[in-house]
Parts: sequence; C-alpha cells; structure tokens
Amino acid sequence: MRITVFGANGRTGRLLTAQALAAGHQVTAVTRQPKSFPLHHDRLEVIRADVLDPVTVDVAVTQRDAVLSTLGVPPRKEPISTYSAGTANIVAAMQRHRVRRLAVVSSSGVDPHPYTDGGILFNRVLLPYVTRVLGKTLYHDMRRMETLIRATDLDWTIVRPNGLYHLPTVTDYTVVEGHADGRFTARADLAASLLAVLDDDRYLRTTISVITTADNPTMFQWIRREALAEH
Repeated sequence: MRITVFGANGRTGRLLTAQALAAGHQVTAVTRQPKSFPLHHDRLEVIRADVLDPVTVDVAVTQRDAVLSTLGVPPRKEPISTYSAGTANIVAAMQRHRVRRLAVVSSSGVDPHPYTDGGILFNRVLLPYVTRVLGKTLYHDMRRMETLIRATDLDWTIVRPNGLYHLPTVTDYTVVEGHADGRFTARADLAASLLAVLDDDRYLRTTISVITTADNPTMFQWIRREALAEH
C-alpha cells in the first residue's frame, strides 16, 4: 500500500513510518525538516511540506492509497488551528485525487471522562486542568478537526489515545469504540493501531480509543517523563 504520513517527524510519526516500512508499505513521510528525519529505506520518500500549505499537501497526497496523520503541536494559550486547517488541506487534496482512506490521531481530551482507576486527584484536579486550561485551545481545535472529518464522505477513522508514553515494542493493546477506561497509550501501540485500521473495515467512519495496559507508568512518572518534557 502507498501511504502518506503527515507529522512523520514527531515521536509517534517516526514509529509509524518505521512500522509501515517493516510491514512492506511504500511510505511518503511528510515533514517541514526533512534533513532531520532519521529513517532511510528504499521504499521511503521523505518530502518537505507544510500541512498549512495546500500546494505541498496536494503533492504529498497524489497517487496514494491511504493517508495517516500524527500531527501534533504543543498546548498554548493562543488559538491553535494546525489540526483543523491542516486536516482541511489534507481532506481537500484527498478528494481531488480520489484517495479515500484516512486515519488521524486526535485525543481522549476532546471528550474527557473520569477514569475508574484515576482517583480524586487525577479525575477532579489534573484532568480538568489539562483539558479545560492547559490544553483548552488545543482540544478545541481537535474538536473542529473531528467535526470536519465526520462531515466528509471519506473512509475515515479517528484514533484517540490517552496519555502518551514510550515503550520499545508494540504490546497487546486494546481498541474500543468511543471512550476507553484507561489512562495511558504507548506511542508504539498508537502507531500500530493506525496501521491496523487500514485493513479493518470495522472501524470505517468510526472514532476509536487505543489503550495500553502493560507497563504503564505511575502518574508521577508520566508527568515527569512526558507532561513536563519538551515536545
């Protein structure tokens, strides 16, 4: 399959690109900084493109079988439009070139729920702070992105991870339609789930959650390693 990966130079995007190549796919990795992209392969094309530039997005999408998006921007107080505007350019290019399959990474923070194992501190303090204050503009733009995608006639899947963290290999992760009651998702599992839905018609035009239950960090470890790390 000929796959284009937007956000390929991010931490999930690099894993996704590597997994897609290992699975035998022809991959186009889209990044604004191709010189810093660490992967090399005879089935890999790395192209310079900005998701906010419709001309370069069009080039990245033409003659592909599927598009995967792992776009990510850090939270900030100012308005964010990367997810919605960038995805609008991707969708428009896909429709022009009759590329139908789309899978995008969103977040469980778009529709937050309390977690049974979260405890009072997580459910009543940390979760509201992250979703309503720290990530308010980010999740608002993700909601716009999801609304835009659902309004299309594409064969889309929206993938919502929970708190992202690093594991060296893919685990026996869980996929659930809608909300999943688990606080963590390994990036390797998120990447694997994006690839898996391309061959799984059960998740066409569906929003799914991906959770990892093996080797989860403690909340303190996650905050120290991920939430406070530079992205």
